[in-house]
Amino acid sequence: MNGTEIKPDIYWVGVIDWAIRDFHGYIIPGGTTYNNYLIMDEDVTLVDTVKYDFAEVSIKTVRDLVDIKKIRNIVINHVESDHVSSLGTYMKLVPGASIYITERGRQVIERMFDISSWDIHVVTTGDELKLGKYTLQFIETPMVHWPDSMMTYVREANLLISQDGFGQHLASAARFDDEFAVCASHADLDHAIVDYYANILMPFAKVIKAKIKAIEDMGIPIDMIAPDHGIIWRQDPGMVIQRYKDLIAGKAALGVAIIYDSMWQSTEIMSQPIMQGIRDEGVDCKVIKLRASAMSAAVTDLVKMRGFLVGSPTLNNGVFPSVSQFMTYLKGLRPADRITGAFGSYGWSGGAVKTLHEQLTEMKLEVAEGGPEVKYRPTPEEMEQCYQFGRDFAVQVREFHRKY
Repeated sequence: MNGTEIKPDIYWVGVIDWAIRDFHGYIIPGGTTYNNYLIMDEDVTLVDTVKYDFAEVSIKTVRDLVDIKKIRNIVINHVESDHVSSLGTYMKLVPGASIYITERGRQVIERMFDISSWDIHVVTTGDELKLGKYTLQFIETPMVHWPDSMMTYVREANLLISQDGFGQHLASAARFDDEFAVCASHADLDHAIVDYYANILMPFAKVIKAKIKAIEDMGIPIDMIAPDHGIIWRQDPGMVIQRYKDLIAGKAALGVAIIYDSMWQSTEIMSQPIMQGIRDEGVDCKVIKLRASAMSAAVTDLVKMRGFLVGSPTLNNGVFPSVSQFMTYLKGLRPADRITGAFGSYGWSGGAVKTLHEQLTEMKLEVAEGGPEVKYRPTPEEMEQCYQFGRDFAVQVREFHRKY
């Protein structure tokens, strides 16, 4: 890999992981990047490392730019393994380098490495590090999205190195947003923003909102945002900040995601008249079968739309396993500002729809009543009931949407 200069004497020295598809249970069909940055100043400084599997690739890129022994500082913004697991490899090469990290970050790397001989500096918001022509300012961002997290602002470059904030899981040869738009589309990039936010950062929406405001209140000019995953925002960094504000505020399209699975197609059959009823009320609709789709993709569609329905057959008096797994995943992400409901089918006895209603209510979502549950295959009369349920739900979605 070649390093890419993103600002004068500041280089992207990360790696592209084209092959990864499972990111701690979050399916990423587009792969990802592990971004880290080299600042060539009087005191050469590395910001973040990369996943251990790619350590030698990133180190080779650094060595092509500078004698690696000249690195004086290593800034660790986040201690998740995809960012810090090659730190030990770097420290063997530059054992005299000083590490700048939050206290919670220090506590984690103490469990991962032998740090007894390392020169570690614990930093808090407002602390600065003068490198020469550039000054680093540290901004703690706990729970964006781990307790240790922080961002690093390069003052004279108006550059915010934002760790996992404002990132995307995209394996792309393009380094910047304007380059990516040449080979893809703005819609693709927006989908990547929503997908990443929905599956990683959504549980921390309130914290992120407060941190965005705190950074804005600092009055620091930002003309580039460089996250630790995906492309770098140089054309319009304000756009991704605003997109986060919109997502946090619950903005969504007037539409419904129908997310279901089926054992012997009965629940699947029910999804069709429900979808048609929604569409006939003038509300957009997308149908997602869980065993044919990644849970993370279903969540992304859910976040894009104002309403969603969950469908399941009853198995062993409970929710079908794939749907149950989805509900567990969804609960952890803490969705908000959505109206929802459930439907399903059963053979010997029901139960799945009741359980889904209870689970959705526990998530503090607005839950529509009257979700159909049919025995064995739906009759023509029950198909008509499903259709009417779809129309009724679409009306409720439209009313709920007017609040936003």
